[in-house]
Amino acid sequence: MLSKTVFLALLAICSGVEFQIQNTGNFDIWVGILANSGLPQLRNGGFDLPAGQKVSVQAPENWGGHFWGRTGCNPGTKHCDTGDCGNKLECNGAGGAPPVTLVEITLKGAGGKDYYDVSLVDGFNIVASIEPIGGQGDGSQYSCKKDACSNHDIINQCPDPLKLKNGQGTVIACKSACNAFNTDQYCCRGAYGTPDKCKSSTWPVNYPKFFKDRCPDAYSYAYDDHKSLFTCKAETYLITFG
Repeated sequence: MLSKTVFLALLAICSGVEFQIQNTGNFDIWVGILANSGLPQLRNGGFDLPAGQKVSVQAPENWGGHFWGRTGCNPGTKHCDTGDCGNKLECNGAGGAPPVTLVEITLKGAGGKDYYDVSLVDGFNIVASIEPIGGQGDGSQYSCKKDACSNHDIINQCPDPLKLKNGQGTVIACKSACNAFNTDQYCCRGAYGTPDKCKSSTWPVNYPKFFKDRCPDAYSYAYDDHKSLFTCKAETYLITFG
């Protein structure tokens, strides 16, 4: 007879959610995963994902956290040019250094729904998407639909103050205004720490508009959730980078 602990562990696995993570690009990436506080780190927080490959990752049904793609990773030093989490393959509780495109999800949130989005709040380093496979929705515009930021031109067209360059002078990512300037207004903190006080339309330069124009369904700054947050109830989600 199974012990109660083993039974509950098997039940959690059987009733969990599958994340299919795919590299649709023509170069290798390292995936980073960071769980929300108190939740398990999936796959120890990271793994290598060669071009064209797909990996399945299982999560408990109440899991929440975010995924990102790391680029320019060196297997020897384990340092990545973008999204680095401390010179290691398995991030294991460490986040990715901005600028980085994030795929965020909270399973079984308010009303029992899954909440997911693509976020450019920390800038952009690689195209990304998240899409429920099947799932039960409510028929609304942001229910059980694919959320994506698929515009490769963001790096090429990045405003000069936001450009991140490598040692050869090549632009490899596009910073957020918060990352580039670190002011309370651009970071929506301090006196600007509420939605009514932090509106990008009132900023000295509306940098989030650059991202929003190119990826209208992605978060462009901290309080951009009126048309960037998607919901569903699904057992499988496809996450792509590339």
